[in-house]
Amino acid sequence: MRRASPLAATAVLALLGGCATTPIVGGPAVTVVALVETPPVGTAAADAADDIAIWRNPDDPSKSLIVGTDKKAGLHVYGIDGRERSFAGGGLLNNVDLVDLGPSGVVVVASDRNDPLQAKLQAHRLNKDAGTLSPMGTIPVGPGESYGVCLSYIDFNLDLYAVLKDGRIEQLRSNERTGAVDPVLSRRVATQAEGCVVDPRDGTLYVGEENAGIWRFAAGSATGELVARVDNVQLVADVEGLARAPDGDPGGYLVASSQGDNAYAVFRLPDMTPVGRFRIGQGALGAVEETDGIALDTGDFGPQFPGGLFIAQDGRNEPRAQNFKFVSWAAIKEALGLE
Repeated sequence: MRRASPLAATAVLALLGGCATTPIVGGPAVTVVALVETPPVGTAAADAADDIAIWRNPDDPSKSLIVGTDKKAGLHVYGIDGRERSFAGGGLLNNVDLVDLGPSGVVVVASDRNDPLQAKLQAHRLNKDAGTLSPMGTIPVGPGESYGVCLSYIDFNLDLYAVLKDGRIEQLRSNERTGAVDPVLSRRVATQAEGCVVDPRDGTLYVGEENAGIWRFAAGSATGELVARVDNVQLVADVEGLARAPDGDPGGYLVASSQGDNAYAVFRLPDMTPVGRFRIGQGALGAVEETDGIALDTGDFGPQFPGGLFIAQDGRNEPRAQNFKFVSWAAIKEALGLE
């Protein structure tokens, strides 16, 4: 009998080992469908799309805008119909967030990964009428690789939370009078983190530690609490994007991308009680898998999204490159039986 070479034997063992690995599937999840999608970003088969942020036009929801990252090239601006309005180059950008400062305009901030050794943030101003971005400058954060970002505007303080890949979270504050951006507080989780979101009602910060779960930090506190663990039921690693849906004070929901099983976990605020999971399945548009960034706004966005808009990055949009898909928040709540 002909004996297999050591190299061939190793390859066979590796193949068998791979076949023996069973993907983790979390608890039951209801299915919803996307109603709108954006054009693909990047080139074919590229891991390019990542995160999105929503600006709702309070005067005319049909003129609302969405900013999405192409993490190999820059920032796209889309309309509520999913069509691209403009593109602003910026190189290697990962996560993005925005905040409406009223008369001072809409500020968009993205995590800048062009230098993996020195974390930075890129700031832009969003032209609400033209749907374009104008660069405002780069904000240094410190040593490390920039990864996640989220913003808050509370009591006229614009705070920027830069999540570094090693689990550090640096809070910076912009002085509207002087234009200076100063460090406020440093926090840390043990391993790789990315997604974050701030509750504007009280400044509570939520951070996703990818293989551990969701951390909650009270405003002004460097000490956090792991309020939702990766349990392979409600949350399956990686924990990626986070989004919030405030309702009254202090109610509402927090949504997390349970990337490991292509689902989204929903928790009731403020106690982080799990209330269900959902997936975005095949409909007129394709299903959504391997989601990184998510965004959610509960306002009225017109006939398709009268009860709010949920957007998810689609990490497997074959045969085209990755894109972003828009889902009715009202449909998600109805499917989950939420009030």
